[in-house]
Amino acid sequence: MRGNQKRVFVIAEAASACSQLQQVLLPWGFDARGISGYENALASLYEDDYDAILLDYSASILKVSMVCKELRKFHSRLPILVVGVSNSLNDKIAALDAGADDYIVRPFSEPVFAAQLRSAIRSFRALATTDAGERLVVREIVLDTARHRVEKSGAKLSLSPTEFRALKELMQQPGIPISHSALIVSLWGQETKSNRQHLRVLIRSLRKKLETNPSDPRYLITHAYVGYYFRDC
Repeated sequence: MRGNQKRVFVIAEAASACSQLQQVLLPWGFDARGISGYENALASLYEDDYDAILLDYSASILKVSMVCKELRKFHSRLPILVVGVSNSLNDKIAALDAGADDYIVRPFSEPVFAAQLRSAIRSFRALATTDAGERLVVREIVLDTARHRVEKSGAKLSLSPTEFRALKELMQQPGIPISHSALIVSLWGQETKSNRQHLRVLIRSLRKKLETNPSDPRYLITHAYVGYYFRDC
């Protein structure tokens, strides 16, 4: 990374989609680079350093999920934002489960889109520059910020950067409900209808990874009409 310059790598199956996303980002001060073709992009990504990845969803969600999983093998912390026209809840869940940090539906507000990307990059840079790590232990769950690692009863859990940040927020105040609004602003920068849905999808994804029975959670508890909390007993 270079100073305050925000470098974004755009991955799209079609050259037109890749170019369109680059043109959207340029007026907002991003150095947006990319290449069309998922396989070509995966190879080119490792030639330079970036602050975030934009993954255009114009192919099947299965292919996009496969690319996300491949990216996560080598970039465990780098923010990955999927951009697509589908507003299907199942597609959003599939993208987040595959390792994406956010799913942005077209058409979108360009200022909001730029703000979401800046928020993801700020969080990534904060994690990357943390000098002293924090180790949170609540019951069987251990969260280590220095190693960016979460364990349950000694077994490593694979979390996306956004899932990691959400879990950290909740584990820092065990037993205390955190409002929907506070979590949304912390994770995505501002509260929108789309981000409220993203939070529900994110909590569902976290429960699938943390809970033995996600439909009867022992850790991530819903506080009706307020938000969520991490149960400490």
